Amino acid sequence: MNFPQYFITASEQYTTRRSAVPAPYLRRAFRLQSIPETAKLTVCGLGFYELWLNGERVTRGMLSPTVSNPDRLIYYDVYDARPFLRQGENVIGLCLGNGFQNNPYGNIWKFDLAAFRSAPKAALALEMPDMVIDTSNGFVCHPSPIIFDDYRAGEYYDANKEIDRWAEPRFDASGWMPAMKAETPRGEARLNQALPIKIIREITPVSIAKAGDGYIYDFGVNTSGLCRLKINAEAGQKITMHFGERLYPDGTLDIENINFNSDNTDFIQKDIYICKGGEQTWCPMFTYHGFRYAWVKGLAPGQAVPEALTYLECRTAAGEIGGFRCSNETANRLQEMTRRSVLSNFHHILTDCPHREKNGWTADTALSAEHILLNLNADVNFKQWLENVRYEMRLSGALPGIVPTAGWGFECEDGWVKAWNGPAWDGALILLPYYLYCYRGDTEVLRDNAHAILRYLEYLTTKTDENGLLEIGLGDWCHIGRGEADYTAPLIVTDSILAMDLCNKAAHIFRVINKPLHENFAAGFAAELKKSIRGRLIDFGSMTAAGSCQTAQAMAIHYEVFEPGENAKAFERLMEIIRSDGNVMDIGVLGGRVLFHVLADFGRADLAFDMITGPEYPSYGYYAELGATTLYENFGKDPVDVKSMNHHFWGDISHWVIRHLAGINYRRAALDIKPNFIGKLDHAYAYHLAPEGKIEAGWERRGEKICLSVVVPDTLHGFISLCDGYVFEDRTSFKKALTGEYVVVKK
Repeated sequence: MNFPQYFITASEQYTTRRSAVPAPYLRRAFRLQSIPETAKLTVCGLGFYELWLNGERVTRGMLSPTVSNPDRLIYYDVYDARPFLRQGENVIGLCLGNGFQNNPYGNIWKFDLAAFRSAPKAALALEMPDMVIDTSNGFVCHPSPIIFDDYRAGEYYDANKEIDRWAEPRFDASGWMPAMKAETPRGEARLNQALPIKIIREITPVSIAKAGDGYIYDFGVNTSGLCRLKINAEAGQKITMHFGERLYPDGTLDIENINFNSDNTDFIQKDIYICKGGEQTWCPMFTYHGFRYAWVKGLAPGQAVPEALTYLECRTAAGEIGGFRCSNETANRLQEMTRRSVLSNFHHILTDCPHREKNGWTADTALSAEHILLNLNADVNFKQWLENVRYEMRLSGALPGIVPTAGWGFECEDGWVKAWNGPAWDGALILLPYYLYCYRGDTEVLRDNAHAILRYLEYLTTKTDENGLLEIGLGDWCHIGRGEADYTAPLIVTDSILAMDLCNKAAHIFRVINKPLHENFAAGFAAELKKSIRGRLIDFGSMTAAGSCQTAQAMAIHYEVFEPGENAKAFERLMEIIRSDGNVMDIGVLGGRVLFHVLADFGRADLAFDMITGPEYPSYGYYAELGATTLYENFGKDPVDVKSMNHHFWGDISHWVIRHLAGINYRRAALDIKPNFIGKLDHAYAYHLAPEGKIEAGWERRGEKICLSVVVPDTLHGFISLCDGYVFEDRTSFKKALTGEYVVVKK
């Protein structure tokens, strides 16, 4: 596909942390003798753009086209312009935001030092049978009323600078300046495949309270989006809105937990609107926020009404393809909290949090990929993000901890941690294609990433120590009750075990796409790692993994460091550790990904359920009892100790309830139904839309019996297995067709 390469800009000056440059309007008028049979419009705006044709907004979604490092990849959107064209004068209008092209408040991650940093720019071509309109000539520009915009900080708008009908025909643009030619980005051009960002719903405030010199609007739920302001105001009246997740005890807004700019917290998640007088409605264009509360200053008492602010919840328009419900309301709330945490962190890419960072941390994707693919149709966004991961890989095979990046995310300059990456983070390169294959049967994604996977495994071989083990990156992050990097599972254990697992999954990938040499290399490296782990990190007298903690022991069992004959004793040792910890979680995110599965696999789904849903700290249920509406980044007993109140990387509990409570175990055209009838539940149900069709599994107690109901597409075959202590009433263990109702009784 031919992409327009002639980029234009309004100015060489761009917004910095000391001075702001307004977002530019770009305009091009042209005439048509008749409506063309075809009209394809291709556009790239760096960072973001909004597009109008003859005054009608046609942009496919918010923050278009997407986010990327423009030194690596640039993305174009394509539109059918014909429905918007008319005979006579026509007008193309663009407004450009900074996005990732210029991100001064991404300074912690050095986006403010990016080599690609510049004023926003755009390339566009409207192709018709007898005419091509592009950015090489005829575009004029003018400052817009958006006097400041930043991806993280927010947007400021001066309505007194509005220009009516500027993107429509018959507008006098004689005072506008010609657009300037801009440097063509160095990145490779691609067609944008990502699902667009859409407004999903409107949320009205549940309360309004006076706070300091403003008002706190509480929307009752922590999610992501924007506030639409509607006000009848005097000209020059300034409305300032700060956004955050929690309040101080005195009712004022707390932004310290989402502080991304410690030297000037006034810039954190703030929108400003300067009124022009009369009835006005406004919503920001080039930012979004993560919040529950809005602190609004500048409103007169009579203006602080519910209609003044409406929360527009927005995120990538990924469809729901899975779900879970049961008789326990805490478990239902946790499923809802996990879903909201994922969706409010999906804006083109999967981010870690929708406020402080908005970064594509690789570990967050590695930890959440499976439960997201069970619940959401986010495939195209994941595959496009993987393309960016491949392009950020260094020649050595090393990967950064965040993607996109401007170069940050490899080494740690201050020595706080060993590095900002490592197998637990880098694993996204392998795990995401692996799970896309398992749940979608997608082999294209395996082929697309095969070479990069091989390069990464080769890189890991250069990082092993003299004992053949790895200790290079980040470990069991956010260990409960500890600092982020203060984990009990030794890094050498988690790095080495995860590297072994990645090698095994890579070997499977290479086998599927018929690359035997690659497969042999990956399998051989996995065997070497396992031998080293067993030789150096396992005490076979007590069958204990080094560290003698929940994470290390559960990982060693889950990832098959122990041989089958050793598992019973290894699990017994895990139970000893759990009992000594008070039968509660004592893990970080890496342990959280495996511990509950291990417990269920060895017949203790009841204990896992208690750990997850229990009302006492530490548990997920503890935060649900406190009124949380999303998952937290870390488990602090006092919520004031929680850094971010909207993270999803603890969300594998959604995968766990679908798999172990309802019993849906689906992988690549194979299905096992194996529910756990734990005593605290009266019923459970889950569904998943697989490529073959909808899978449903549910059960409910009816007196002393349990009725198990299964609906499976005819093309799927597998088994129905019961947990220990239960049998089918008719003693039939399975049918060729799984669909049906079964009566289950205790032995």
